[in-house]
Parts: sequence; C-alpha cells; structure tokens
Amino acid sequence: MHLKLAAAALGAITLTAGVAHAADFVTVPLSVTVNAPADKAWPKINGYCQIGAWFKTTCEITSGKDREMGAIRLIAGRVTELLVANTAWSYTYSQPKSPIDYHGTVEIQPIDKKTSKLLYTLVYDADALPKHEPEDKAKDKENRTKQFTVLINAMKAAAEAK
Repeated sequence: MHLKLAAAALGAITLTAGVAHAADFVTVPLSVTVNAPADKAWPKINGYCQIGAWFKTTCEITSGKDREMGAIRLIAGRVTELLVANTAWSYTYSQPKSPIDYHGTVEIQPIDKKTSKLLYTLVYDADALPKHEPEDKAKDKENRTKQFTVLINAMKAAAEAK
C-alpha cells in the first residue's frame, strides 16, 4: 500500500514538473514545385553541406561523412547540426545544443515524369525562445519563414539547373 502511495505521489510530482514548461512546438512547412523529376533534381541538392552555398556562408562536415547518419556539419562557424535521419530522398537534422529543440527536414517527392515537390520543414519550441510573448513568437516564425523561403528557392534553382 505504501509503495502504491509513493508511486502515485511521484507521478503527481512528475506531472506538476512537466507543466512548468509546456512546449509550444511550431512547424514551418515550406514547399515548392521543381521543374525536374525527383531522380534528376535530388542529386543536385542532397549534399549535407550545400546549405552553405545557398545561405552564402561556410559549411563544413566536422564529423562523419556527407549524408552519413550521425554526420555533424558546422554552418557559418557557429551552428552545429547533427544528421539524425536519412532516406533515399530526404534527410533530417537537429541542433543538439539548441535550447529550442530545433529540427529540420529536407525532402523531395515525385509528382510526375517532369516535376517534383521540394519540401523543407522546420520544427522548434517557441516557448524556449528568449522572447516568448505571442507577438514575439509570430515575428520569429515570420523571420524563419522568410529566411528559409530564400533557401528553398535557391535549392529549386539548383535542382532545375542544366
């Protein structure tokens, strides 16, 4: 009986602690139609460090190999990202030291023999941002959307290049 009460009390404490920081995960889904078939477009844009060229900054693989699970890239000498998932036509990375639990996925999907859809999806915890009032969260999402819209359009141009 005492064991059951102790377990119930521990469960209540755990639930209360979890409420102290309720996550507000935000998703920024971006997509663009690529005027090239997926099997031709993807090899032009699937390099893990190509993001450096699209953001006009540096990127280096500091651990592992390009597109290898667990590979680490360093963007602009300050942003560390870990490759956490990898398929034939997608990859997902995380920022392991990010307080906002930041993740991104790049994926291409075939539409037909001549076109494909490029998707870039960001996910992060807006409650962990330095400023987390609703208007601050909305502005942050707007800024990320603008920044990654530029990126996905650069990827589209590269995927369509002859």
